[in-house]
Amino acid sequence: MRLIVPIAVAVIAILSWHWKRIPEKKYPELSLCSTCPPGFELTDDNQCKLRTPYQQYESGKGDDAGVGGLKSALPKVRDGFTPQQIDLGRYLFFDPVLSKNGTVSCATCHNPDKGFSDGLKTSVGINHTNLKRAAPSLWNVAFYKKLFWDARATSLEDQMTGPLYSADEMGTSHKQLLETINQIELYQVLFQQAFPSKRNKQIELQEIYTAIAAFESSLISLNSRYDQYAHGYHQALNKQEIEGLNIFRSFVARCAECHTPPLFTNQQVAIIGLAEPEGKPRDVGAEKTFNDSTLRAAFKVPSLRNIDRTAPYTHSGRFNTLRQMIEFYTMGRGHEVKANEHLRIHWHIWEPNLTSNEMDRLVDFVKTLTDESFKPRSPDWVPSGISINKFSERKYISSIQK
Repeated sequence: MRLIVPIAVAVIAILSWHWKRIPEKKYPELSLCSTCPPGFELTDDNQCKLRTPYQQYESGKGDDAGVGGLKSALPKVRDGFTPQQIDLGRYLFFDPVLSKNGTVSCATCHNPDKGFSDGLKTSVGINHTNLKRAAPSLWNVAFYKKLFWDARATSLEDQMTGPLYSADEMGTSHKQLLETINQIELYQVLFQQAFPSKRNKQIELQEIYTAIAAFESSLISLNSRYDQYAHGYHQALNKQEIEGLNIFRSFVARCAECHTPPLFTNQQVAIIGLAEPEGKPRDVGAEKTFNDSTLRAAFKVPSLRNIDRTAPYTHSGRFNTLRQMIEFYTMGRGHEVKANEHLRIHWHIWEPNLTSNEMDRLVDFVKTLTDESFKPRSPDWVPSGISINKFSERKYISSIQK
C-alpha cells in the first residue's frame, strides 16, 4: 500500500512532462510560412492586406453601417499582420498546451470543420464542464467591433482572454501560460521568427495574443455564390434562391434589417423574445455587459455567413435547423415570453406570417452564403507535441490530472 502513492505520483509526473515536451526526433525543424493566406496581398513591408471586390464600393465604407445593398462596402477590417504571425497563431489556435491541463484548445470550441463553431447546443470546456452558451463562429471576425454573445469584448485580444482564463473553459492563468509556453524551445524559435525585433527568447503575453488575433483575422469568407451574384454574376443563384433573397430583403420579412449585407449582421444587440431551454434560468445577455435593464435578454446579432455549417442555432442552441429558426420569427412577436416577464423586443420583430413556400425560399437563400474556400489547413502537429486529434488521449490525461 505504501508503494501505490509514490508510483501514482511518478506516473502523473511522467505524463505531465510528456505532454509538455517536444518529441525531438518526430518533428522536423519548423519555419513559419512567409506567404499570406488566400485573399491577402503581401506588401513590401511584409504585411498581409485583405483584397476583396467589396473594397471598390463606397456605400457603407469604414464604420458607416451603409444601406445593406448588394454593393455595400465592408466596415474597416483588422489586417496588417505578417505571414509569420498568422502562421504562428494557427499553431497556437490548435495547441491544447494553452489550457490548464493540456486538453482544450481554441479549436475545441471553434472547429474549422463545423464553421468555426463546435456543433453543440452549448459548448464544453475543461474537465468536460458544460458551458452556458453556444460557441459563435469566427468567420469574418476581423470586421467585428463587438464580440461574444453579450457584446462584452471590443477586440480580438480582449475576447481571447475570456476563455483562456475562465476556470470553466481553458482554465489557465497568466503565470501558467507564460511558464508553460516558455518551456517549449520550438515556440521560442517560432516567436522569434514572428517577432524579429524581440530582444530575448522569453515569450510575452501580448505576443501570444497578437499571434492568435492575426490568425483569427485571416478567417475570411466573402466568396460565396451570393457574393458572386452581388458582384454581377447573376447566374450564380437560381430562381428559387433569388426569390429567397427578395423575401430576405423585403419589408415583410425584414431579415436584412438586422442581418445586414455584406457581413449579414449589423453588429448590434437585439432582443428577440426567445425562451430559454426547459429548466434553464433567464440568460440576461447584454443587460450585464452594459448595466442596462432595457437590454435584458439582448444578444449580438450573429452573421448568417456559413450558417448552414454552425447548427444548432441561437446562444442556447435552441433550434437544430434553419427552418425551425425561421418558423420562430414568423410565429408572432413575443410568443415565447412569459406573461410575468417584460422584455423590450426589437422593433423589427413582428408577425410577417410567412407562407411555407416563403420560409423554404429563405432557407434556400441563406445556404448560398456558404463559402469555405479560404478555410485554413489544420496543422498535423503542434509544437507542444500534444495530440490534437486523439480526444481519447486527452480525456485520459485530463482524468489523471484532476
